[in-house]
Amino acid sequence: MFSLPTRKLLSLEIALILSSIAAGAVQAANEAPLEEVVVWGQQTNERAASSHPSSLLTQQDLVSINVATTEDVVKFEPSLVIRRRFIGDSNGTMGMRGSNMFQTSRSMVFADGVPLHYLLQSRWNGAPRWTMVSASEIAQVEVLYGPFSAEFSGNSMGGVVLIESAIPQQREFHFDSSFFSQNFDAYGFDETVAGHKEFFSYGDKFGDTSVYFSYNRLDSESQPQTFYYGGSTSSVTPTSVTGAIVDNDERSTSRLWFGDTGVQDTLTENFKLKIGQDFGQWQALLNIAYEDRFNGASSPNTYLKNSSGASIWSGNAIQDGTKFNVPTSRLGVSEQERDSLSLGLRLRGPIAEDVVFEANLNQFQVLRDQSRSSLSNPNDVAYTQAGQVNDFGDTGWSSAEAKLFFNDVGVDGVGLIVGARHDAYELNMDVYNSPNYQAASFANFTSRSGGETQLDALFAQMNWDISSQWDLGLGIRWESFTSDSGYFSDDDAATPAFDLVSVPSSSRKEFSPKFSVAYQPAEKWRFAYALGQAYRFPIVEELFSQYSAYNAISVANPELQPENGLHHNFMIERQIDSGVLRVNLFQETIKDVVESQSENLPGGLSVRTFIPIDETQTQGVEFIANLDSLVIEGLDVRFNMVFTDSEIVKNRPDPGIEGNVYPRMPEWRGNLLMTYHLSSQWDAGLNYQYASDSFGRNDNTDREDGVYGAQDGFSRLGFKTTYNFTSGVALGLGVDNISNEVAYVAHPWPGRTIYANLSYDF
Repeated sequence: MFSLPTRKLLSLEIALILSSIAAGAVQAANEAPLEEVVVWGQQTNERAASSHPSSLLTQQDLVSINVATTEDVVKFEPSLVIRRRFIGDSNGTMGMRGSNMFQTSRSMVFADGVPLHYLLQSRWNGAPRWTMVSASEIAQVEVLYGPFSAEFSGNSMGGVVLIESAIPQQREFHFDSSFFSQNFDAYGFDETVAGHKEFFSYGDKFGDTSVYFSYNRLDSESQPQTFYYGGSTSSVTPTSVTGAIVDNDERSTSRLWFGDTGVQDTLTENFKLKIGQDFGQWQALLNIAYEDRFNGASSPNTYLKNSSGASIWSGNAIQDGTKFNVPTSRLGVSEQERDSLSLGLRLRGPIAEDVVFEANLNQFQVLRDQSRSSLSNPNDVAYTQAGQVNDFGDTGWSSAEAKLFFNDVGVDGVGLIVGARHDAYELNMDVYNSPNYQAASFANFTSRSGGETQLDALFAQMNWDISSQWDLGLGIRWESFTSDSGYFSDDDAATPAFDLVSVPSSSRKEFSPKFSVAYQPAEKWRFAYALGQAYRFPIVEELFSQYSAYNAISVANPELQPENGLHHNFMIERQIDSGVLRVNLFQETIKDVVESQSENLPGGLSVRTFIPIDETQTQGVEFIANLDSLVIEGLDVRFNMVFTDSEIVKNRPDPGIEGNVYPRMPEWRGNLLMTYHLSSQWDAGLNYQYASDSFGRNDNTDREDGVYGAQDGFSRLGFKTTYNFTSGVALGLGVDNISNEVAYVAHPWPGRTIYANLSYDF
């Protein structure tokens, strides 16, 4: 799967793991006194980036959030949006600042140093692998905005989410369970869907060895994610039907909507093992996570009935004089099975006085990722077991990073980080026809594509506390990008083999400078300016992924150049008695924007291409207030509001879109978390999310609101209360989207969702 250097990297990782476990066994007899739970990542605060916009979340900040999955933890953070369409959604994409929710390769997520961002695919397929870390194990989260630190690649154009979990220092057991339910009513669907989550963890410390094991099980149903309208037909013998719903699409064109995907059943299981080892002043943390995921859409709905009252699943139809076509495969059933394994190792310790070394090694492998779909609905008279299979072969990534933290370089107040990083990615995808889609038996290929990319980097980041009023930051990152082994299918029916076309290798090198300066004229005021350039290199899917499936066509672009971004942030901060007030003014100018644009054709077929836009520009103003005991004792508030103006500035291939609003970028977004501590054991809180509407297309022609395919604004109010008993039991109740607002982000957001939670620590 991976190259020889990567295999050596894995061998080194395994050796370090075995030595770490062996050392722990030897030292277990000398058991140390029990200590409080600690967060390993708290010791990495030598980051020389004090003037960068950021936000910190602790467990106390989460008490007003109905947390079902890891994405929930950060969804109220400033200038950040999570497109999680339902609880258990594998496509929980994230957008930050001037990067929209489908520009997934512009944001990074790490958990205990292990990458969760999925820089193999884009849009809905490029969501971080949130399920590789459970929400119940999170101790704190730090959000960094923009590419202002040389530590991170250009994939931090939007920002970076750093998740840290607790490392047990004594024996502890934790169990929690949640039940959630929502009623959803849209088009021809009106049902209640529900789900539940169970989580168990065990942690202990034996001498210098800490051990943690957890199991997380999420079983959830979703509202329909896709609604279908009919395409045109010239048939002279259509079937007369009733039941199709007349409504506009996102472009205000009247359509006949004939069905939906029905309820999706999702089952995700996550197994986690962490082993922490102290070697004197050195520490090692092994992280092993395995995900087993199943998603099935086995009950699509048709709204159509013929004159006898029988359901119509495919064919040409006519209703009230309007002819339309229902493609045979449109209401077919599908299922996906996905197994993933993540290995991570962090090693950290002093190598000299005021010099600390840290290494991070990681390998992520897709053990299985297979989607199977039928050619027709099982209720259709035309049904057979024939279908289509999307199958990922050798797919995954590996990374290695080494950093040195210098707290004393001979100049008072100067801290320095220098390091190197290597990332290697590989993606291979086959699409083939199957005589038995459930068994995934093979008939013939319809498309094959894949390839590899590699990114090597050297970086240095310095912070200088010049005086009590001034500090300065300087950074530089050098990156070398290569793409290799790319291929896609272009079959010639006259040849016996399934023909593949090789894509030439390419390479590019870039320097990315960073600068920041901060001034603190008085004790409670602070002003800071940060400037960063970043290059976001194209990912494997954008370069190589080219396929044709029943419902989707993707066209890759091996000639893509890296996105080139220049980012500014000016911060004004005021400390007040109850907390902090902050204003950020930011601007981002990005050239050669890789835009994955989809065209939805009649009947639900989606055609996607990767086309660069010459230049986009985003300007924004962000207000943040984090306040404790506001007005009355025990009332804590986290509030943020951002105004964003994002524009397509230049586009020579299609000048007609110049001046348009960039897709999926609302002008206004805001979040509120308000928690009242009624007592030391009882909390009650309100949460609120707001966004104005936006466009989903570069041509800004999708102006209809409240319909499938739209990019609606929304206003969602939620509530949560938790009571902690002295016995270690906690009970919680909550609700999201109290008003049961129906809104769409192309697909529908969840309706009113009710939560009941139980946890027990012993």
